[in-house]
Amino acid sequence: MIEIESLSRKWKNFSLDKLSLQIKAGEYFVILGPTGSGKTLLLELIAGFHIPDSGRVLVDGKEVTHLPPEKHNLAFVYQNYSLFPHMSVKKNIEFGMRMKKIKDPKRVLDLARDLKITHLLDRNPLTLSGGEQQRVALARALVTDPKILLLDEPLSALDPRTQENARELLLDLHKKTNLTVLHITHDQTEARIMADRIAVVMDGKLVQVGTPEDIFENPVDSQVASFVGFENVLKGRVLSADRGLLRIETGEAVIDASGDMEAGDQVYAFLRPENIALSKTSTQSSIRNSLQGRVTEVWILGALVRVKVDCGVPLNALITRQSAEEMKISPGVPVYAQFKASSVHVLR
Repeated sequence: MIEIESLSRKWKNFSLDKLSLQIKAGEYFVILGPTGSGKTLLLELIAGFHIPDSGRVLVDGKEVTHLPPEKHNLAFVYQNYSLFPHMSVKKNIEFGMRMKKIKDPKRVLDLARDLKITHLLDRNPLTLSGGEQQRVALARALVTDPKILLLDEPLSALDPRTQENARELLLDLHKKTNLTVLHITHDQTEARIMADRIAVVMDGKLVQVGTPEDIFENPVDSQVASFVGFENVLKGRVLSADRGLLRIETGEAVIDASGDMEAGDQVYAFLRPENIALSKTSTQSSIRNSLQGRVTEVWILGALVRVKVDCGVPLNALITRQSAEEMKISPGVPVYAQFKASSVHVLR
C-alpha cells in the first residue's frame, strides 16, 4: 500500500497543495489531470526524486519520504523511456540488476519472453519502434522485481494502434504480477479503460478520487465535469423538483434532469455530446427532452460528426456520419436535440 499524507511541494512557480491519498496493494491506480497539473511532480515525490516541503510518503506502513529512490523498492518508467543508446537492449535490461547486484540471467530471458522482445535483445534501442522501446523500458523496470511500478504518461508517444496494444500489455502484465501500478495520464479514455480507481489532480490539488464510473458519470464539480467530457455546460435555475426529477430553465429552453436540488436553486447542467440524439421529428418516447433547434455548425471527424445546434441554448451533439448523411445535416437545417433526463448531470 502507498499512503500519501498532506504532501506539499513548491516547484518554481507551481505547488502541490496538501495531497492525501491511499493506493491499495495490487491496485491499478491512475492519476488523471491536464498538462501542468502536478501529476509528474507527485510521482517523483513518491519515487523519492524530490523531498516534499511537508507531508509524508509511506509504503507498506514504512515511511520512505526522505529515503533515496533505490530504497523505495519501486520502478519508474518515464514518458520518453530513457533507454541507453550506447547499450544493447539486453544490456539496458540488465542495467538495473547490475545496480542492485542481482545475478539472474534467466530473469532477463523470462521477461523478454513475456514482453515479446526476445528477438530484440541484441538490437540497439535507437533502432526500435516506440512500442518496442516501451516494452524494453518495462523489462528494465521489472527485472529487479519491484513491488510498485510508476508510469509517467506511458502511452502518450505512441500511435493509436500501438497505444491499444500497449494498454492490453500493461493490463495483462498487471493481472499476471499483481503489481501495484501508479499510472499518470491526461488521456481520459486511457484512464477509464485501465484504472481500478482514479484520482483527478488539477492545479496541484486532489479534486476527486473514485472508480472510473464515479469520475466519469458523477464528477464532483464543474472543473472535473468539463475535463472528463461534459462539453455542454448550461447555467440555469430549478423551476420545480419532484422526487428527483428537476425542471430547469436555461437560456430560452427548459430541460428535465435528475438530481437532488430544490426549486429556486441556481445550478449548472452538464451534458455529454454523445448523449444527444438528433432527429428531424419530435418522437414520443422515454426521452424527456426534445428541444427544437437549428444546426449552426458541422465538423466531420471521420466516422463521427460534431453538430452544433441552437435550441434556445447552444448544444454540441456527436452523431454518426451515417446519421448525419441520412438527415442531410448542414448549417440551417431544423432538427430536434433529444436526450434523457438521466444524462444530465446537475451541480450547484
